[in-house]
Amino acid sequence: MLGTKYTMEKAFFVDVLSSMGIETVIPNIETRDEIHRVIYDELSKGKLLSTSKTFYTETIQNLIKDGAEGVILGCTEIPLLIKQEDVNVPAFDTTTIHATAAFKMAIN
Repeated sequence: MLGTKYTMEKAFFVDVLSSMGIETVIPNIETRDEIHRVIYDELSKGKLLSTSKTFYTETIQNLIKDGAEGVILGCTEIPLLIKQEDVNVPAFDTTTIHATAAFKMAIN
């Protein structure tokens, strides 16, 4: 799972996924710090740097090596940088997931 430090380190996502039998893998502390920095110092300011994209894709590849079978893009800005075609496991864009669920609830 990638996101802000709060998202990666707090139990909200981990607990919900665990209740469904899904183990959450998060990056080490140094990597979490850089993911967080990129979100706040770059992505939230509209900066899409190729070096950051490379960092994120390498991070995802390392998580796959650690057993991840998919990646949660757990912050609204991350899908600006990472797309499904950038990774070789399913990418779950939580912004799209939440917006789709809200739309379905609204029309029912």
